[in-house]
Amino acid sequence: MEIHSAAPANAKKPGKFQLIAGHPALDLVNTLDWRLRESGPEELLPTFDDLVRFAEQCGLVGSAQARRLMRHATPNEAAHVVAEAQSMREAAARIFYAVMEGNQPPTEAIDELERRSREAGLHRHLGWSGSQLVWEFPDDGLAPELPLWILTLQVVELLSSETVRMIRACGSPDCRWLFVDASKNHTRRWCDMKLCGNRMKARRFKAQRRG
Repeated sequence: MEIHSAAPANAKKPGKFQLIAGHPALDLVNTLDWRLRESGPEELLPTFDDLVRFAEQCGLVGSAQARRLMRHATPNEAAHVVAEAQSMREAAARIFYAVMEGNQPPTEAIDELERRSREAGLHRHLGWSGSQLVWEFPDDGLAPELPLWILTLQVVELLSSETVRMIRACGSPDCRWLFVDASKNHTRRWCDMKLCGNRMKARRFKAQRRG
């Protein structure tokens, strides 16, 4: 019998994630929304189904594979993977923010990523796709840890690339979403001009009028 992962009663309905970062690893960090807000952050990956949908929207798993994962994960498996993914995400966040600010990343965060990367590597194998070798995971696609493995390797890939030097944070002090600044002069300030950009402009305008 197939067992569906249960979502808590207060979980958000399925929706589209705002993938503005330019890389899945940074979009993952951004799933702890408003992480520096005084009133507290908002968790955008509270359930296993949310995690799978995020990986699907990032193009890391296919839609059929996503449905299989959500159908076959037991509640205990689902809860465990979500907790592990959130832990990995926060280790990645500590490293990304430290690198962006020119600081030495925390050793414990690097150690966690190394451990998780080694574990993910144990489950992938080389396959042939078209005209080149590619890394693949188990063909049945039913391991509930699959989104965690794939996202871990995405994080490590970005942190070990030259692109890491182009990472910036949104200029909104509450938001601070991360993104790859691929603008011509590397002057991008906002996660999204329609979101924080316009919001901060409106805030400055009100302050000027009050002054």
